[in-house]
Amino acid sequence: MAAIRNSSEHQQKVYERWAPVYDRVYRGLLKDGHRTVARLASEAGREILEVGVGTGLVLPYYPKQCSVTGIDLSEHMIAKAREKVARNRLFHVRALQVMDAHRLQFADRSFDAVCLPFVITLIPDPERALDECARVLRPGGEIIIASKLGDGRGLQGAIEEAVAPLVHKVGWSSAFRIARIAEWVERRGDFEVADIRRVFPNGFFKVMRLRHLAGH
Repeated sequence: MAAIRNSSEHQQKVYERWAPVYDRVYRGLLKDGHRTVARLASEAGREILEVGVGTGLVLPYYPKQCSVTGIDLSEHMIAKAREKVARNRLFHVRALQVMDAHRLQFADRSFDAVCLPFVITLIPDPERALDECARVLRPGGEIIIASKLGDGRGLQGAIEEAVAPLVHKVGWSSAFRIARIAEWVERRGDFEVADIRRVFPNGFFKVMRLRHLAGH
């Protein structure tokens, strides 16, 4: 089956539609993944960039000693995130900005960790976005990805392909392969896959740590 590509315009429409109800739908489902992402990012360093911050569901989980910058393509999502930061007095959140993951408006080597919580499968050009994440990452830093990452094998792979058109309508992708990220790592040569861990529900979601090899 031909791949279904997300466009920025499609994603913005989906996010506008989902922004008012996103928290109710996804808070419980993604909680384990969100907490894991925040913990791993804080272990990598203090300065953290979150790409695809959405309504800010991950923000409360970062330790208070962190300094977190969040970006999202959707103004509607960023507005919700700003409300959450003000309401919950999340002083460790330094800035929330509308920004395209393909064109990060930050200087090189600005962050100790870059997080992509449940967004990598939605980005039209994931490799380009990962290149941007690598650019703004400091030597030895980590890119941390949480997602539904399949391996394309067996019954699960067949199901992922079959439901791809349906989940595309709600802004998700079920057909994104974990091998695609591994191939990006191999092509770059200056990163390694440090860890892939399974999270709730029953390993359906995964968190992947990509560590920059300082000196490369």
